[in-house]
Amino acid sequence: MSTSTPEPAAARKPATGQAVTGVVPPELAEATIRTAWPSVTEASPGIARLGRALIRTIVLAPLAWLLLAPLYFKKVLPFLAKRYTLTNRRLMVQRGLKPRPRQEVALADIDEVRLVEGSFNPFFRSATLEVVGKGQVVLTLPGVPEAEGFRQSVLNALMAWVPAKAKNLPMIPASAAPSAK
Repeated sequence: MSTSTPEPAAARKPATGQAVTGVVPPELAEATIRTAWPSVTEASPGIARLGRALIRTIVLAPLAWLLLAPLYFKKVLPFLAKRYTLTNRRLMVQRGLKPRPRQEVALADIDEVRLVEGSFNPFFRSATLEVVGKGQVVLTLPGVPEAEGFRQSVLNALMAWVPAKAKNLPMIPASAAPSAK
């Protein structure tokens, strides 16, 4: 009968699979919390508006599809692909087949994430987000799909992984939520 001594925590490798997304301490590993692919409004807001107007009529819908197709394929082509990735350490804009960060901001440097007034597009359900740090905009994310949800994800990551910032963010208690009747 042999008794083995447990490995020290620092010597153990964190599991690559996560039971709950993003629940790996930043000290151990960087874990992706959420990734968003920009909508076609990020590439060309004017063409997206025109496409939206044309797609409402059945006769001009094929023209709208032809007009919007290059913007869509620009979004997903491996060498042009762009994505916004939130991890337990940072928020970044990545590009390429093997995503490499082009711009990034550490979670500890984020003070506020705000939705740009008038940028919401109800047809594509996307908007522009501004990330504010040290009193100035440090990162702009145009065409974020479901922008309010992504914004909340960033704020939740701040509250979870940057305890000093959690004190400055508003906490809405569950009792304040409207009840479903």
